[in-house]
Amino acid sequence: MKKKLENIKKFLIENYKWIILFICIVSLLVLIEDVMDKDIITFDEKGYFIVSKYLISDTMNPIAKCITNFANMYWLIGTSIILLIVLKSKKTGLYISMNLGLSALVNFTLKQIIQRPRPIGHRIIDESGYSLPSGHSMVSMAFYGFLIYLIHKNVKNKYLKITFITLLSLLIIGIGASRIYLGVHYTSDVIAGFLVAIAYLILYIHVINSVGRDKEE
Repeated sequence: MKKKLENIKKFLIENYKWIILFICIVSLLVLIEDVMDKDIITFDEKGYFIVSKYLISDTMNPIAKCITNFANMYWLIGTSIILLIVLKSKKTGLYISMNLGLSALVNFTLKQIIQRPRPIGHRIIDESGYSLPSGHSMVSMAFYGFLIYLIHKNVKNKYLKITFITLLSLLIIGIGASRIYLGVHYTSDVIAGFLVAIAYLILYIHVINSVGRDKEE
């Protein structure tokens, strides 16, 4: 029995990323099915009710707008160009730029396939296009999530590493919440965006690491 448990533990440790990928894909498919069947409307309404009741205010409005702009495509493109210039490893800078382009393309493709209309009602800002998955949520998770991976892998200073990872993680969550707050996305759109981005990142990181190993060999 003990040996079986050890084998299970070993399997989970060795394959944790694929298990997370599987969970994300299954969760996403269930969520999309619920959206198509309109079974998730109550959940979305509750999510927005909580945000609107406890958070929306004249003070919070500019803060939410500021946070959401950290996932604006112009900002992300500018950031990726700066990183491409300043980073010593041009290969890493190229991977960051490629990641941004690919994640945006995946998001656009999924939106065209699912074609969920945006929420109708109170909006603090105007947005066009389809709603699911949330582009800001997905691309921010993919972009900043990849930076978190690079920081975890390359930054040696423990305190700097924890600080940067914590700040970027809070930024990702803040961007997702801001989309609900601003009235341009359902809660399920944001969750879907995060699920797609996590699954995408696992595959993207696996591919670039495999390519790197092949070149070394």
